Amino acid sequence: MSQLASYERWGNLEGKHVLVRVDFNCPVALVDGRLEVTDDFRIRATLPLFEDLLARGASVTACTHFGRPNGQVVEEFSVEPVRRRLNELCPGITLMENLRFNPGEESNDPAFGASLVDGFDYYINEAFSASHREHASIMVPPTLLPSAAGPNLLREVSTLESLLQNPERPFVSIVGGAKVKDKLGIVKVLSQKADTVIVGGGMAYTFEVVEGRTIGGSLFDASYLEVCAELLQTGKIAIPSDSVGLPLGVPFGPEGGPDAVQNFGANIPDGFEGFDIGPESIERFTAIIAGAATILWNGPMGVFEDPRLAVGTKAVAEAIAASSAVSVIGGGDSVAAIQMFGLEDQVSFVSTGGGASLEFVELGDLPGIRALRESAL
Repeated sequence: MSQLASYERWGNLEGKHVLVRVDFNCPVALVDGRLEVTDDFRIRATLPLFEDLLARGASVTACTHFGRPNGQVVEEFSVEPVRRRLNELCPGITLMENLRFNPGEESNDPAFGASLVDGFDYYINEAFSASHREHASIMVPPTLLPSAAGPNLLREVSTLESLLQNPERPFVSIVGGAKVKDKLGIVKVLSQKADTVIVGGGMAYTFEVVEGRTIGGSLFDASYLEVCAELLQTGKIAIPSDSVGLPLGVPFGPEGGPDAVQNFGANIPDGFEGFDIGPESIERFTAIIAGAATILWNGPMGVFEDPRLAVGTKAVAEAIAASSAVSVIGGGDSVAAIQMFGLEDQVSFVSTGGGASLEFVELGDLPGIRALRESAL
């Protein structure tokens, strides 16, 4: 992966036109009757690149996807709110309309990809979080223009690479989330690379069934019992020993009432569903984290959006923040959790990759990164 080139080698860019693929798929909401960006983190993260390119004399155009318009022009998925915020933060940058308005983007149509780079001299991919997609704006430009990786993409790749190739030990990975099928690939890889893999969230209940425990109405996928059993046999998988949950049918949120939450031991009875790890698991998991030299966290321990069911996720987040280990938050809900608890400044690296981070850890490469690496221009 060290073969990835930086745009800095191009030097002076006076009079040159540069196309930058970004991921500005930012959350928006109606404010005074108009859609406005409510979290501009992804835009702000790209500003140093834009400012440097402008300082080098380049004319800069950015392109991004925004929502899922399914290849059609849909007004609510216009990038106009993003464009307004970008112009406030960094005037002088042109932002193309939503790439996904054209069906050629998601189908990786060569003709659409070629139309994107028409009139440009250089291409930069600064969208690590979209680089697991074989889409036209990711795959085609490196075959047609001198291309480079943006600084944030380089940082994402080098951080995850060093984590997987030469971590300081003990290396502890924490994997959570709802569905076991979504995370089994990454758990398999990490069981070979990490010293301990802590498994939490809804995916943990299939592992618990392997141990002969009862899980009530908790999430469970019988088709993965054999694989979970094999993973437990490695001796590296740590699963919850107790749970916190609710009676079946009790709603999430304040309307459910605090009294509905119950602590269970190793077994959850019929009529109840587990939604968080219990106090015994918290004590054991945080002790493992405290002894780590390297930490990778991807996925919450429970339904942390509900304050009643956020205790386990918060305890894990606080243990990671308190640790002196190299700590990497691997995208998705883990980033949302670490931000919700105000701890993002107390970890080593927060990935914006989401699914791209997971795929990189699992496969060691991404289509968009491969396209940059193989660019002969």
